Amino acid sequence: MNSHASTDTTPLVDRFGRIHRSLRLSVTDRCNLRCFYCMPEIGAEFAPRDSLLTFEEILRTANLLATRCGIRDIRLTGGEPLVRKDIAQLIAMLSSISTLQDLSLTTNGILLGSFAEPLRRAGLKRLNISIDTLDETTFQNISRRRGVKQVIEGIDAAIASGFEVIKLNTTAVKGVTETEIVSLVRFAIDRKVQIRFIEFMPLDTDRSWRTENVLGGDSIRAIIEKNFGPLTPIPPPQSSQPASDFALPGGSKVGLIQSVTKPFCDSCDRIRLTADGAIRNCLFSQTEYSIRDLLRSGASDDELIEQFRTAVAAKASGHGIDEGTFSPPERPMYSIGG
Repeated sequence: MNSHASTDTTPLVDRFGRIHRSLRLSVTDRCNLRCFYCMPEIGAEFAPRDSLLTFEEILRTANLLATRCGIRDIRLTGGEPLVRKDIAQLIAMLSSISTLQDLSLTTNGILLGSFAEPLRRAGLKRLNISIDTLDETTFQNISRRRGVKQVIEGIDAAIASGFEVIKLNTTAVKGVTETEIVSLVRFAIDRKVQIRFIEFMPLDTDRSWRTENVLGGDSIRAIIEKNFGPLTPIPPPQSSQPASDFALPGGSKVGLIQSVTKPFCDSCDRIRLTADGAIRNCLFSQTEYSIRDLLRSGASDDELIEQFRTAVAAKASGHGIDEGTFSPPERPMYSIGG
């Protein structure tokens, strides 16, 4: 590894004054499901395996961002991160970064039953687990694969493994999610974990997203309150938190992530790195900045950091979904990293 010329710690700040403290790090674009809001049922295109960042390249980059750019938390994403070979080894490597405050992972839960304990031992602190339904037929309609039983088993294994925080994520799609909300909230209450409903975003490969397909957060809240009683807003621990959290009667929590109807771009503190080494300053950005090419051409640490600063400096004020000129990014969600 090339040495850097300085050891200063300077945050990644964009032209709107937003300080970037969170890295969404995709480790693979491959997945064992084919959810319609993310991937095509057949014919998904994946990056060549030799184009994916190696564990050593990931560690070098993450360490630089944590020690010299003020990145405080890393969330591993995909694709499905648990299909990346030796993922627990990578987690152990990342958890050794002394300045990192939090290390988490988002998973569809299919493989979690056998991975939960090794991931916890490796140093993973928190888990986000995707679950859109408890019904197998509906699960197959959404994911084009079988597996709701494995997801539930994975959630239970994660709870038994003692993670600091476990959150369930449901992608909210009009015409699909309305009938699932009550059972999913009850499921979360029974297991003493939080569930969050995330508005369907224009990141599907089929480009079938329309505004009218979005089940808005206000509608979700109305369904929950009708069945469980009034929701009490919980002040966020930090302004950059994407979810609006609410307390249910009895103390359980639910969250709403209203990326479409109530964007939170003004407080965004996230930067993304794709599995094949492209920096993205926003989920919906049309521009990428390669870090892989620099890593593999002998770049110094300062040069790597400068590439991140360039990407952050170019970040737009918002995603622009509600603007007439909006067009989805060329990459679909599974290739960007959720």
